[in-house]
Amino acid sequence: MTVKSEQRPEVGDESQTDLQLVRKVQRGEKAAFDLLVIKYQSRVAAIISRYVYDSQEVMDLTQETFVKAYRAIDRFRGDSAFYTWLYRIAVNTAKNFLEARSRRPQGSADSFDAENFEDGGRLRDNATPERLLQRDQLQAALQEALAALPEELRSAFLLREYDGLSYEDIATILDCPIGTVRSRIFRARDSVDRQLGPLLDNGNARS
Repeated sequence: MTVKSEQRPEVGDESQTDLQLVRKVQRGEKAAFDLLVIKYQSRVAAIISRYVYDSQEVMDLTQETFVKAYRAIDRFRGDSAFYTWLYRIAVNTAKNFLEARSRRPQGSADSFDAENFEDGGRLRDNATPERLLQRDQLQAALQEALAALPEELRSAFLLREYDGLSYEDIATILDCPIGTVRSRIFRARDSVDRQLGPLLDNGNARS
């Protein structure tokens, strides 16, 4: 089985729900899984790219994620959304890859742009040279702030702020209680806010 990028499989109506497609795969309709791959491969690759920065490794781990999902799909019961279940496999695959090579994630700055951070809009009003410089400084500061976060805080923060997942979904992906997720996100936001605060305040002072 391979991760496809262009060819679309001919399997019924693509408006079918994820659960319907999963049930088809569980009944032996292998082509139905290709629809799930097409739907989620870019999102899985984005998750993995926050941990692994080599593009070829990201592609390999994305495929490995889907291989694992395919092999385990008979155990999927629909207690959570399929994408939540799949995201958890992706996160664990990336972490296992890094652990096997004794590497630690250094942040997700490559995939997390300052414009996606809720305070970023405060520096995007006027595209003057000074504003552009402030934006570059903010981006660099955000990268540094994210890289400094412990991995468990960074993962929860990005799943919430970048992917917009619910606390329940994040708890399932990270395999921890919702209360722990809320605490991690609060701590991550506090840390990022403290590091970005001076830049944001300076930007407002020059407005």
